[in-house]
Amino acid sequence: MNILDKFRLNGKKALVTGGSRGLGKVAALGLAQAGADVAIIATQLQHAEAAAREIAQQTGVETLAIEADVSDPVAVEKMIDQIIGRWGTLDIAFNNAGIATCANAEDIPLADWKRVMDVNATGVFLTTQAEAKVMLKQKKGSIINMASMSAHIANLPQHAAHYAASKAAVLQLSKAMAAEWADRNVRVNVISPGYHKTEMAAMFADIMKEWIPRIPMGRIAEAEELAGTVVFLASDASSYMTGSEIVSDGGYLLW
Repeated sequence: MNILDKFRLNGKKALVTGGSRGLGKVAALGLAQAGADVAIIATQLQHAEAAAREIAQQTGVETLAIEADVSDPVAVEKMIDQIIGRWGTLDIAFNNAGIATCANAEDIPLADWKRVMDVNATGVFLTTQAEAKVMLKQKKGSIINMASMSAHIANLPQHAAHYAASKAAVLQLSKAMAAEWADRNVRVNVISPGYHKTEMAAMFADIMKEWIPRIPMGRIAEAEELAGTVVFLASDASSYMTGSEIVSDGGYLLW
């Protein structure tokens, strides 16, 4: 087999949470370009529909648009039911949905702590669990969870202890699930990106200049630079990888 064939996803069915914009939308497009049909999950249906329509027009794959709040177990169950009802299977899941707020640790409102943990950590737990129930029956599947380099560092100059905690939880949760499911051919891996040019990063436009000197590569990443990593982890090119973390941070964690 040509090694490039291992990166192809023809006939595979994928979902991307937080798939209507930013890194999620870029990843969904990458999966579609590799041949997968893709379900776009977002909290607002019109945004999911717009992204799904755009990706289908560009790639010719089949797309679904689904509204779901990943922190709501009922919504997550309905999301999976819609996908299985349409395609009968689920091969790939990229659990990317997340939110961020900033505050000094002594000032973080409990409501902000709970919401960030609900979406970033509980949301990944609920979606990964629901996806795995399908994949374990099939005895195959690849789950990719979005963490962050913030799982390893304290961000500066912005302060976001609750965000860092949520992403560290994603990393360890994913490793534990990967260990449990490895012998049943369901893989769970993690991507931990650094700073990328996305709508979320735009919230911090006034301090971006302070990030760049801390990045050995000397720049903020383009959103598109993450897509290849997602396709790799989704594909048979990474068939012996589970419980692994790929850090894509321009070398930020080296210092």
